[in-house]
Amino acid sequence: MPQLSTRAKEIPASPIRKLVPYADAAKNRGTHVFHLNIGQPDIKTPPSFFEAIEQANPEVLAYTHSEGILSLREKIAAYYSRLGYPVNDQQVLVTTGASEALSFVFSTCFNPGDELIVPEPFYANYNGFSVFSDINIVPIQTDIENNFSLPPMEAFEALITERTKGILICNPGNPTGVMYPKEALEKLGKIVKKHNLYLIADEVYREFAYDNLKHHSILGLPDLEENAIVTDSVSKRFSACGARIGCIVSRNKSFRDAALKFCQARLCSPAMGQIGAAAMYDLPASFYEEVVVEYVARRNTLLEHLRKIEGVYVPEVNGAFYAMVRLPIDDSEKFCQWMLEEFSHDGATVMMAPGSGFYSTPGRGKDEVRMAYVLQESDLVKAVTALQKALEVYPGRTN
Repeated sequence: MPQLSTRAKEIPASPIRKLVPYADAAKNRGTHVFHLNIGQPDIKTPPSFFEAIEQANPEVLAYTHSEGILSLREKIAAYYSRLGYPVNDQQVLVTTGASEALSFVFSTCFNPGDELIVPEPFYANYNGFSVFSDINIVPIQTDIENNFSLPPMEAFEALITERTKGILICNPGNPTGVMYPKEALEKLGKIVKKHNLYLIADEVYREFAYDNLKHHSILGLPDLEENAIVTDSVSKRFSACGARIGCIVSRNKSFRDAALKFCQARLCSPAMGQIGAAAMYDLPASFYEEVVVEYVARRNTLLEHLRKIEGVYVPEVNGAFYAMVRLPIDDSEKFCQWMLEEFSHDGATVMMAPGSGFYSTPGRGKDEVRMAYVLQESDLVKAVTALQKALEVYPGRTN
């Protein structure tokens, strides 16, 4: 029998999606599943997305330019400029979602065996992207008791070796909901400048900033034109995950020219998705404001009810739409599967993402779960009630 590749053997299964068969089985039994496991917003996709596609009405669905259609790149550049980060269309590459953006960034910037420092817990697919590119993620630990804030800069310095080529952050954070302050970003900027590293920021949750906090992009850091690379997407911002349109933004021309070759190798991103995405970048500021108001209400409802459950620890959550929560359980993967296989309350159960899947340090996250507050408030209350009832009877409860 032919052998599978080392990459195929080493790439981890998605902790977010691997429980889907158990959720499907629960639904087939007639159990309602509250999906808090995945960041799929239920906010309606703006009608302008579908209207633009309908109006385009092409006779032939042809390839687009590999770097993305010009109108979309211009609108993305204008969007960043409105935020106070002036870029032009030549500094934007359109990708098939932020996932492809990150994969292209890894392949462009790093050689096999290079090291990338990432605060953990981190978006689980970073592990998969690192396997694609044959690079090593070096986790730097953050802690739930400290609201997953960035550790002291000395801790970053201590991890830098001759193999270190970059630092990757997600801001606001997935899975933690942490928002990094400008002062911390400025310190990171000095480190990457000192050691001649790339600073890569996954900023797909930029608009989801709460408690009067302001998001600061690494594109605004001084003297980092050659170091700063941003990956972005329409998925969360416009509730258009299925469009599969993302982008890379950088002022580093050498990087951009090299990354374009990866774009050319895959020909182009979805043409109709690009057309629809271009229309959404014309939405007024009020669109973002209304979405943030909705998510603040959902966050408040989720955290309020979680904090009423004995033994549950909930940190502060200032951005994105996730909460990393500590539960009195022995093993998060076991617990999340048990919830789907063996538990229901009033005909319903809850699907969550096991916390251990967001760490690369063995043993971490075993008593944590990520919860995405992407449901209506009434459903969030029902989901937390079901979770509370589950914790009362779970055989692996620890206190």
